[in-house]
Amino acid sequence: MAVGTETNLAELYSEVRNFYGRHMQLLDAGDPEGWANTFTEDGSFAPPSLPEPVRGRENLIAGLRKSAADLAENGEVHRHCMLMTTVTPRGDGTIVATSYTQIISTARGGEPRLHLMCVCRDILVREDGELKVRERVVTRDDRP
Repeated sequence: MAVGTETNLAELYSEVRNFYGRHMQLLDAGDPEGWANTFTEDGSFAPPSLPEPVRGRENLIAGLRKSAADLAENGEVHRHCMLMTTVTPRGDGTIVATSYTQIISTARGGEPRLHLMCVCRDILVREDGELKVRERVVTRDDRP
């Protein structure tokens, strides 16, 4: 998709939002392989809770398996809600997407509560016509 007109930017924005809908639903469903496949093979994920980014699909899969098991053991469900997304295409074909992300936590039999408020900054690329996350950096509002 050539970007340069308002129509093309609107189409790109819609495509990115649809990608995030699918991407976050795979995460929240605890589908490690499906979620990791929305990253490039060498994609990286830098959450604020880890000292180093998680790199590569196999490591992303292992991390989500552990997180999903921990949530299940604690009887908790997380929902990631990406809001206020900006989409900026760059000349090299990559796309910078920045979103406010709320993580809503619901304990079995409990009330939903805001678990975390974050900013998610992704570098998206196309592989075989599909958007993939090449790099994700997440910052939390409660940390410098």
